[in-house]
Amino acid sequence: MIGRTMLLLLVSGAIIGAGFGVSRGLRAVIEATADAGEGEMPTTTVRRGNVAITVSARGELQGGGAESLTVPMAGTAELPIIFLRDTGELVEAGDVVAEFDASGQEYNLVEAEADLEEAGQELLQAEAEARIALEEARLGVATAWADLRIAELGQRGSEFLSTVEQRQNEISVVRTRNRYERAVEDLERREATAGTGIEARRAAVNEARARAATARGTMADLTLRAGTSGYVQLAENTSGLSTIYSGMHIPTFQLGDVVRPGQIVARIPDMSRWEAHAPVPETDRAFLDAGQEAIVRPKAMPGREFRGHVSLLGGASGNAAFRMFSLRIALDESDPDLRPGMSVDLVVNVETLENALWVPSQAVFDREGRWFVYRQAPEGYITHEVALVRRTESQAVITGIDEGVTIALAAPGPRAQAGSRSDGPLGALPQ
Repeated sequence: MIGRTMLLLLVSGAIIGAGFGVSRGLRAVIEATADAGEGEMPTTTVRRGNVAITVSARGELQGGGAESLTVPMAGTAELPIIFLRDTGELVEAGDVVAEFDASGQEYNLVEAEADLEEAGQELLQAEAEARIALEEARLGVATAWADLRIAELGQRGSEFLSTVEQRQNEISVVRTRNRYERAVEDLERREATAGTGIEARRAAVNEARARAATARGTMADLTLRAGTSGYVQLAENTSGLSTIYSGMHIPTFQLGDVVRPGQIVARIPDMSRWEAHAPVPETDRAFLDAGQEAIVRPKAMPGREFRGHVSLLGGASGNAAFRMFSLRIALDESDPDLRPGMSVDLVVNVETLENALWVPSQAVFDREGRWFVYRQAPEGYITHEVALVRRTESQAVITGIDEGVTIALAAPGPRAQAGSRSDGPLGALPQ
């Protein structure tokens, strides 16, 4: 029956096209086809009542205040993972979560310890040489002092000697005194400079000891341990990705992956502070504010719901045609059956408008900044301008129309729109 009707419509269109032109015939065929399906137009009525404005979203459960485990600075650009826990694995405080290849640091440690041993030996040698030099200088002073005393004693009986011998004794005393004074100066100089060489060697020892301690500390840092008990949540591995787009699947870190210093490898969520994260469309973002009450329903726990509140509204992502905002809900209660990564349905209670006119959101259209609905009339559906008060993904609160009026849930066909020309492909055809 339908095939016969369509055949008759096509034949009629051909006849009309022969008489009035191809474009008018084509318009008649399309309009007739639209009239044939006009009875299937979905409609609704404008209703009045208390409207609870809510924002619904779907997201996932995460632990609040998560502890981030970060790749340490190890003096190398890349570190292979040699041990890694799985996502969802329960760990206690102090348990190893991830471990990286420490062969480079082991070499640095061996080299630093060898330098430390060598510097220590050089320090001992410098201290021994300084002690020997000081003892030699002290012995030189004592010897010169004894020679000076002997020369002075010999000079006291010189009055019985000849003039030549007296002059020789005087010269001997002067030379011995000069030698003594030089010995004293040498001792003072050695005492002043002996510490310099020792301090230089001691600085070399401290430097080598610091390098060895740094290597040991870095080796210890290459083993990431949990600071608190909880479930491991591996981070996404974005290494090597030059472009990241919305909806892109990014794998988490795996055993054997190469990481860079500063990257977050895993998180240990705080199991006493749960949060739900979800993207919300731009049309709902305007109604959200921190502190609003929310309900969180885990998909894996049918019939269970948890109360919470909006804790954070993040930035936007996506292009202008499909822009999303990050919503974070902090749960006011906890449960031992909750797990990170659970899918959850979120409902945020925005406000309640009393005695308001409302229609399904898809029944309201806009054109050039003006909002309107398609109101049913005896001659078809006509555009009826309204004022938009609130709009969510499911409901629209409006004014400027009466309660009980029947409106279309979709844009009607061109023949169903009374007194207006279609904005679709038919608008390109001549009347």
